[in-house]
Amino acid sequence: MHKPFSTGLVWFRRDLRVADNAALFHALKNCNKVQCVFVFDTGILNELPRKDRRVAFIRESLVELDHLLRQAALQAGLDQQGAVQVGLIVLHGNPLQEIVHLAKQIEAQAVFANHDDEPAALARDAQVRGALANAGIALHTYKDHVVFERQEVLTLAGNPYTVFTPYKNAWLKKVQLQDLAPHPVAEHAAALAPRPAAHQVPVPTLPHIDFEDIDLNALHYKTGVSGAQALLEDFLHRIDRYEETRNFPAVKGPSYLSVHLRFGTVSVRQLAAEAWQRCKASEGASVWLAELIWRDFYAQILANFPHVAERSFKAEYDAIHWDHGAHGKALFAAWCEGRTGYPLVDAAMAQINQTGYMHNRLRMVVASFLTKDLGVDWRWGEKYFAQHLIDFDLSANNGGWQWASSSGCDAQPYFRIFNPVTQSQKFDPQGKFIKRYLPQLAGLEGADIHAPWDAKPIALQAAGVNLGKDYPLPVVNHAEAREKTLARYAVVKKQLK
Repeated sequence: MHKPFSTGLVWFRRDLRVADNAALFHALKNCNKVQCVFVFDTGILNELPRKDRRVAFIRESLVELDHLLRQAALQAGLDQQGAVQVGLIVLHGNPLQEIVHLAKQIEAQAVFANHDDEPAALARDAQVRGALANAGIALHTYKDHVVFERQEVLTLAGNPYTVFTPYKNAWLKKVQLQDLAPHPVAEHAAALAPRPAAHQVPVPTLPHIDFEDIDLNALHYKTGVSGAQALLEDFLHRIDRYEETRNFPAVKGPSYLSVHLRFGTVSVRQLAAEAWQRCKASEGASVWLAELIWRDFYAQILANFPHVAERSFKAEYDAIHWDHGAHGKALFAAWCEGRTGYPLVDAAMAQINQTGYMHNRLRMVVASFLTKDLGVDWRWGEKYFAQHLIDFDLSANNGGWQWASSSGCDAQPYFRIFNPVTQSQKFDPQGKFIKRYLPQLAGLEGADIHAPWDAKPIALQAAGVNLGKDYPLPVVNHAEAREKTLARYAVVKKQLK
């Protein structure tokens, strides 16, 4: 079969897998010879601390991707000698220069990549597209990160959805088996070509790209495609109970696949297909599929309303006066460091600070607490999560924070304010999660673990807890904070009239 291009270059970004990878599939199908590249983008890396879990996760996943490319070439019938030289070219620099230079060097006629709709990524891709065009090289990009993207699911009036439930209903009505079918990469893998001699080197170590080594056991995650499949296999044994278990942080309820979705070490189509096929018989699968649809929903919000990356989705919420002064900064520091005096909030912040992960229910609790108990700007919390979450994804993180602060699309109403104590009693009834991350409170029992300030002195003494010394007193009174929040949000109410 005649192919339109003799040589193509696949640029991996947030899609670190071989199987069911749209860009890789289209490159293999349309090119006689295919090279593969990943660029450690110094523009992004220079903003990160020198010890970063995400960079370690990416690096380990690239080692496996490099191996999987060789394996695919071997299985496609490439001789042993040629297959050994197949693999991933890993560069470190500015993608604009690196991709264009490599594409010219290997005499590629086309570069293939998957869509990334984050504003900075779109700007980067526009620059790369222009520079490649000047060299007579095409850039082809494909949908891969979500099931439906951009303007694939629209209202009857032809507009993007801004409310989740109608979006979900339209998504479920639209989805067909072929939308979830994998791209048959293996069938075309014989086009994978040996790397040029200068690039037949292993994936660089973290010190080679100016990062400190990280103990992989401390990542709390199995990396790469194999790590994703192990988690998926484990979760599918529990998926039927997902609805009952997902809100309890001390219970193994979630799939823990969010970081793999973020970096594309698993295909969203594979996950959605698993859930979709089980939906009718399993409430758990149906609820988990809805979580994947939320991911698509927030991705299309960012694509269609890019202003959300900087400002409130609902403009009137930008009129709120957040506490940006010294008092607000002190409260924010207490929140970041897990010393607010509210055990569930502090345990959740200890979880993100120690592991780079936070349970989804707790993300809502701490976000509501920061904005509606402490009166601190949601953007401060959004940025803190962006710095610390291993699964940080701009669209989902932004959507979650705007939901909690009521400034986003389909957000909870501004007068709905989570009570951190009742959330704690409901979702960590025995305080197991709290005691795991706040061992200084391990001696408290019953209601005392959720609100130590209400505990009788004798109970505190028996538990060895000296409030204000071993554990802080609350930085705010929830009932008083609630009244302040309603007053703060009154400016929105006026604008809505």
